[in-house]
Amino acid sequence: MYPAELVKPMREDLTRFGFEELHTVEAVDIAIAKEGTTLVVVNSVCGCAAANARPGASMSIQNEKRPDHLVTVFAGVDAEATNKAREYMIPFPPSSPCMALFKDGELVHMLERHHIEGRPAQLIAENMIDAYNEHC
Repeated sequence: MYPAELVKPMREDLTRFGFEELHTVEAVDIAIAKEGTTLVVVNSVCGCAAANARPGASMSIQNEKRPDHLVTVFAGVDAEATNKAREYMIPFPPSSPCMALFKDGELVHMLERHHIEGRPAQLIAENMIDAYNEHC
C-alpha cells in the first residue's frame, strides 16, 4: 500500500476531470452494472501511468462522444476494488495501468499496459476515442 499523500496528486490527475474513485468491491459492482457506457481506468504509481495513461484518459474524454460514466480504481492502494474491477476485465490478465470500456456491463474495449507503455498520450487518447465513437 502506498501512502495517501503520495498518491493524492495521482488520483487528482483523473478526479479533476470527473472520474469517480471506487474504493470498495460494492462500488465497482454498482459502477459496472450501470446502464450505458462506463470507462474504468486502473490507475498506478508507475511512470507510464503518469506520462501516458492518465493524460491519455483525460484527453480522450474531450471527444464529442464519450462514456456516460467515468470511474477509476488505484492499483496498490485500493486492492479489493482493483481486484474486483479486474474480474470484470477477464480474459485479459491484470495490468496497471489499463483502461476498459464497458457497455451495459459488458466489456467492449480493453487497453492493456503493453498498449500504454512507451506510447504517447495522444495515441492512447485516439485509441479510446475510436472505441467511444463505436460504442458510445
